[in-house]
Amino acid sequence: MTSPFDFVNSINFTKKNLMVDDIQEKAYTPYMVNRSLSYFQDTVLMANEMNINHHLDKKLQYEFLMNIVRKRKRFSKWAKAETISDLDAVKEFYGYSNDTARQAMTLLSKENIEAIKHKIYRGGRKKVSI
Repeated sequence: MTSPFDFVNSINFTKKNLMVDDIQEKAYTPYMVNRSLSYFQDTVLMANEMNINHHLDKKLQYEFLMNIVRKRKRFSKWAKAETISDLDAVKEFYGYSNDTARQAMTLLSKENIEAIKHKIYRGGRKKVSI
């Protein structure tokens, strides 16, 4: 089974057509491929074009990207959501949801947040900065 990263690598660098049968066509995930291409200035417009034309067959989308993207090594780390320790502390202390805790953080000062962290600190073997 081919992963989305194999398709991205074939579009960007190897230019080897991986979509040889129906099984490979089902394995192709346009969202993941377009997302990975959107990290680069020279391919973001092509990825956006495929997002606009999402109704096209997967094979047509793949072949379009294979033929229009220039051969080049491209690598970037995927953006991931970061957890905010202050937000987690406010959520745990008050029992709030994410949205409510974000609203509450606008009202709390740094000293209040540090006091909350100190109150919910449970201790343990690892030293955690509070």
